[in-house]
Amino acid sequence: MTQSAGARRVARTRGSILVALLLLLLTEPASAQTRDSVPDWAFTASAYTFALPDAPTFVQPTATADRGTLHLEARYNYEAIHAASAWAGYNLGAEGTLALTFTPIIGGVVGSMTGVGLGYEGSLSWKRLELYSESEYVIDTDDASGSFFYNWSQLSYSPAAWVNFGLLMQRTRTYDTDRDIQRGPFLGFTYKELSLTTFVINPDDAPPTVIAGLDMEF
Repeated sequence: MTQSAGARRVARTRGSILVALLLLLLTEPASAQTRDSVPDWAFTASAYTFALPDAPTFVQPTATADRGTLHLEARYNYEAIHAASAWAGYNLGAEGTLALTFTPIIGGVVGSMTGVGLGYEGSLSWKRLELYSESEYVIDTDDASGSFFYNWSQLSYSPAAWVNFGLLMQRTRTYDTDRDIQRGPFLGFTYKELSLTTFVINPDDAPPTVIAGLDMEF
């Protein structure tokens, strides 16, 4: 017995619906897994207040955004007073007893100075010890003699999750100083996503430079 054309169309339609449903069931978990594997954005905001012995106090705000390997960063009063900079980088890292993070960055500076820069941010952690360092070389596109190398490095020890202390070393051109390399102790406290750290730079000076840093993660 042969089927009519209408019956064959109905059979084909039902078959197409079954195939579509089967494909949907097979592809939906994979699509959900793909969506779940996309990392969330992570943001930080910080404000560091510099109390200088022979110059006006200023605030240095910084904001970062990270998603997977992508790193974005915006700064003000960082490379120079009244200068803003924007940076992009690539996050690398290795976990384990000895944990490493490393982010090469490239950026531009506008405002009181104009330039381009290359640098890095990174940390090396072992148990309760952590070495953090960030450096950059900024090329002044208006005056080559204004190009400079900057570094901020700190070694910290955390006896508990809510407290850390250590030593800081920095080389800066943001403000005038008689010392090419500055150094000093710091003490920090953390409560949930909020951290407050006080640095005393060149404590043998009278008076020293004091930096109060406020960091927040969200």
